Amino acid sequence: MKIDLTIEKDRRARAIQRARERNIVIPTFAQMKNPALIPAKVKEELAKIGLWDVHPRNLYRITWKNDPVAHGGGFGGVNWLELPPSLTGVPARIIVLVGKWFPTGAHKVGAAFGCLVPRLVTGQFDPTTQKAVWPSTGNFCRGGAYDSALLACTSIAILPEGMSRERFEWLSKIAGEVIATPGTESNVKEIFDKCWELRKSGQDLMIFNQFDEFGNYLWHYEITGHAMEEVLKQAMRPKDEYRGMASATGSAGTIASGDYMKELFPASKIVASEALQCPTLLENGFGAHRIEGIGDKHVPWIHNSKNTDVVAAIDDQAVVNLSRLFNEPAGRAYLAKKGVPEGVIGQLDLLGFSGISNVLTAIKAAKYYEMGEHDIMLTVLTDSMELYQSRLKEMHAEYGEYTETDAAADFARYLNGESTDNMIELTYADRRRVHNLKYFTWVEQQGRTYEEIQAQWYDRDYWTGFRSQAAEIDALIEDFNAEVGL
Repeated sequence: MKIDLTIEKDRRARAIQRARERNIVIPTFAQMKNPALIPAKVKEELAKIGLWDVHPRNLYRITWKNDPVAHGGGFGGVNWLELPPSLTGVPARIIVLVGKWFPTGAHKVGAAFGCLVPRLVTGQFDPTTQKAVWPSTGNFCRGGAYDSALLACTSIAILPEGMSRERFEWLSKIAGEVIATPGTESNVKEIFDKCWELRKSGQDLMIFNQFDEFGNYLWHYEITGHAMEEVLKQAMRPKDEYRGMASATGSAGTIASGDYMKELFPASKIVASEALQCPTLLENGFGAHRIEGIGDKHVPWIHNSKNTDVVAAIDDQAVVNLSRLFNEPAGRAYLAKKGVPEGVIGQLDLLGFSGISNVLTAIKAAKYYEMGEHDIMLTVLTDSMELYQSRLKEMHAEYGEYTETDAAADFARYLNGESTDNMIELTYADRRRVHNLKYFTWVEQQGRTYEEIQAQWYDRDYWTGFRSQAAEIDALIEDFNAEVGL
């Protein structure tokens, strides 16, 4: 499998002219992995620019290595945090990569970049005539709208009407158009239906569907995967062993970093999770839930299910209750009583809903495999509570003040009490079952072919083909920038 990098000369020329007019220079994958490669002139400009500012130089901040400040920051190492046993309830070392310090406060700007930029620099997407459509259950359409604004492209953001108010308020200022589809987090088909409606409308547009765009997979394989490797090199002690990574399946972008890590550590595990209220991978199930940003009721086309070792389902009630424990004053005071270090408590707002879910998944894996103090599990905080403040207010209004008794109950039940229930270690047949679920969404509904779904399972080269294309895309970006001439 290869990402199509065919050059359309006329469209590319118009894209180059647009970039020249709008002062746009595009970073390479290599610069995202290693910001030391970013030109000094760009770094000088960034010293005067806010992390969320709609400024083309913020394309260079699509990296795990931004200084953790809201304005004028440079670059350092990967932002990460280790969660202690006093919090997690397990002796294993659970280490999280922090997504808050991307522009927009979520790492989806990277996934969107991986989808849009190859089409832009080849001329397949024409920013002067086409609209970029970003179907999503939340952060991807935010990232896509933001990247589109930085790259002078008109955007349409699509997300379910039940997502958090912060997302809609911010999108209304950034996207060219915002479309709210029926339902909540797990109503993905309704988003796909809206995409088909737009395709038939006669508008000149290109749909960047994170669930089947291999640019999403490639960005995380290449950028998030290398970030994990760097964190591991910093954190690992002589007797430590890397045991695996945990990630909600979502669009199957982030979990692609597990494919990279498994190449380095073949015995490591990839632990996929979803909401217990919508156990599609676990038992072909369906339903609605409140863990925003993790997708549902289908298997993403870009999910390499043959390389997935474990599926775990996380109760959404655990996630929403722990968000209160981690952020309400009574909750934080209780955690301090239980011996959680103040330095960790002060950073618990770095865990958004999907981040809490990912941490619970890592805890389940640590318990299932009976991991000890020398075992390391990695996971990702895709965003932070900055994007869920309205949810905290809603819970306060519905349930009242959060008390020490509430905190004690939530700590005991949802952290110390996290179990290995609703979890399976996948056999070969289980992996094939998960893969086969793709047929009903992608072949029957979305126009993918029988031959390709078979190739995903049987062709050994399918998943490795596009992993080597980052260097090829970087060469196209460099040629594009040279012709822009800035």
